[in-house]
Amino acid sequence: MVLFDGTRLGNNVKVFPGASISAVPQDLKFDGEITTVEIGDNTTIREYATISRGTKDKYTTSIGRNCLVMAYVHIAHDCTIADNVILVNNVQLAGHVEVGYHAIVGGTSAVLQFVKIGAHVMVAGGSQVRKDIPPYALAGQYPVCYMGINLVGLRRRGFTHNQIDDIQDTYRQLYLRGLNVSDAVREMESRENISTERRAILDFIKNSPKGIIKGPEKSEVKSEA
Repeated sequence: MVLFDGTRLGNNVKVFPGASISAVPQDLKFDGEITTVEIGDNTTIREYATISRGTKDKYTTSIGRNCLVMAYVHIAHDCTIADNVILVNNVQLAGHVEVGYHAIVGGTSAVLQFVKIGAHVMVAGGSQVRKDIPPYALAGQYPVCYMGINLVGLRRRGFTHNQIDDIQDTYRQLYLRGLNVSDAVREMESRENISTERRAILDFIKNSPKGIIKGPEKSEVKSEA
């Protein structure tokens, strides 16, 4: 392994042979500014993963606690990875990507720059992610689209039946009623007593400059990861 200047490791971080951390970013706009890679406690970086340090955009590439970055993953400059994320073998994250806590990105997936992946998302292996994926979703197929909620992951993390029903209902309003996203969000925003989970989805969508993934072309939508 090679730890370049700017590497900041938390407690009990494991880095395996061949990994490269905090190398100069592969960005022609980089001008030698002092930047870092920050990796949280108990995170594991497996063989030949490459993690570039930040640029003057964020000045850091950040990986949270309890993450698993598998072999040959690339995390480009200025990415922000939250706690408890799993990036499976050969995942490629372009610059400025954000990945929410407890998300899992399947092997050989490629994520376009500035894309946001929400919390508790499951991305199928081999995906090409060009749009934002809102929280709790299961995303797959080509082009990547919404395929249901990450039901297995949510159950494993202790979400209640009522919470899961509310998440499913939110996505039914978004993708199955025939409304465009803006109209669906506006209609749900008008309701009283919006749950924490529904609010997380709506806020994610409202703060998504790239726009979110589309629903499936066919009417059949899966409910499990």
